[in-house]
Amino acid sequence: MRAVNETFPGLFRFFFLSLELNCRSKQAIVYGYLVPFLFLVAFGSVFRAETPALLGEMGQILTITILGGACFGMPTALVAERERGIWRRYRLLPVSTGSLVGAVLASRVILIASAAALQVALAHFLYHTPLPIHLMQAAAGVFLVTASFLGLGLVVAALADDVPAVQAMGQCLFLPMIMIGGVGIPLLALPDWAQKAAGFMPGRYAVELLQLVYCDPDGILGNGFNVIALFVIGAGAAIVGARLFRWDAGRHMGRSTWAWVAAALLAWVAVGLAAAMTGHLAPALPPDIGYEAITESEINSITYVDLPGDNEFVSRVARPFRDGDGMRGMGGYARKLIDWVPGQVGDAGQSTRNLLCLAGVADVSQDLHEGEIARLVFDNLRARFGDDRLSRILAWIILYPQEGTAITTVPEFGMVRQYKEEIIRERTVLYAKKFLGRLRGKIKD
Repeated sequence: MRAVNETFPGLFRFFFLSLELNCRSKQAIVYGYLVPFLFLVAFGSVFRAETPALLGEMGQILTITILGGACFGMPTALVAERERGIWRRYRLLPVSTGSLVGAVLASRVILIASAAALQVALAHFLYHTPLPIHLMQAAAGVFLVTASFLGLGLVVAALADDVPAVQAMGQCLFLPMIMIGGVGIPLLALPDWAQKAAGFMPGRYAVELLQLVYCDPDGILGNGFNVIALFVIGAGAAIVGARLFRWDAGRHMGRSTWAWVAAALLAWVAVGLAAAMTGHLAPALPPDIGYEAITESEINSITYVDLPGDNEFVSRVARPFRDGDGMRGMGGYARKLIDWVPGQVGDAGQSTRNLLCLAGVADVSQDLHEGEIARLVFDNLRARFGDDRLSRILAWIILYPQEGTAITTVPEFGMVRQYKEEIIRERTVLYAKKFLGRLRGKIKD
């Protein structure tokens, strides 16, 4: 019991020592913080025209951040310490190898988590990217992806004889996932063979998992395959990395080393085959693919006959706000609308449908400001998506009224009563037609 009481404080001290040593490593800091920041700026330069900017790319950005810290930063620090003989001295400590390695990995989790949080904050302040819908799920997703990739980093540290070898091996993991693994280039932009190959790489599952906390109202719940894939790959790599762990640079690998490496890669193959057999190998279509496929002829086929007037009992729409006139009493609604989470989801089609549901609920509940709320929704959508893109989104909602999900109550705006979904969907179509008619010059505004 006394030995246990003495060991735990020592492990905690070793944990903080590992944290300090990692922070002193210039190469680890570069790969952990600077490289991810450069990728953030690169993505921001390419996708800053999106509204909101970078919302559809945060899964890729966070995955790159974790890859840099786990597959470059951590093994670089470990191998550099081993070359200086530090780990040979650690071996004299009266604690197990697993405890020492665990303390190192725990310190690296802290560093990677801080780098991921920094990326989220920088994207929010530099490009006004919304924060994750599910903050706790985002933290859990980052932890899972980090744990999986740290297992890969442990294998790299075990195999590499020196720091330059770490860079070479790290690139063997990093570049394929960046180029054809769905991390640097979106899967749908890749040829068919690359999309299938990505199913055998952990980067693809990491991107999909982390993107869900930004764009899916349910977050990572119900997305068990990605979780299992990352766990299997990470656990396999961690077992192999621990088995091959070297205390000093003079110890060379035996013939059995490559058999263990093959066992770690076998987890990748198993995940890919499981994805192929369960239909998860093909990339998931982006949420906006529905409205993107809408053609001009389909938009022109929509008619506006028998549409209720703007001042009638159903689907009221206030006149345009001019010079602040008519905005009296609506400032609070306008601010709530900007911050309303369902109206800011990454799927532009679902975001628009959610905002139309807000107008529909206000209409059905006979809110005193139902017409003004509809006007605020229209102005918000037009400012965010522009006339051309918004026209296709509205046409998609009109032509496919049962797609997506419908919001039937909005307590954030004081409308707590729940209405039948079919009624709200009917009102969203009416408002979609009124808004589309204004955009196409068919209805006088």
